[in-house]
Amino acid sequence: MDELLARAMQGVDPDAPDAFLRIFLNLMAQVPWTALIWWNLFFLGVGALLGWWRGRTAEGVAWAFVLGPIGWLVILRRPRRSMPPPLRK
Repeated sequence: MDELLARAMQGVDPDAPDAFLRIFLNLMAQVPWTALIWWNLFFLGVGALLGWWRGRTAEGVAWAFVLGPIGWLVILRRPRRSMPPPLRK
């Protein structure tokens, strides 16, 4: 914990008015953003695939975007969307 606090406080004057912002930016710089973006794209792809399989592609993407892999369970619990009967002439 001391190491994390030292990295967050690196180059920050605690008495400065923008100390909170600088600490926040130091902490955000330590987040692995590239990995998080790739995981999110994977979750969206699987959500779209499951939604397509259930006839609810947009719902699958939306639930995967909001809840990640838990959204997969939501879309799997929804009933399949039935196709409308074909139009006859």
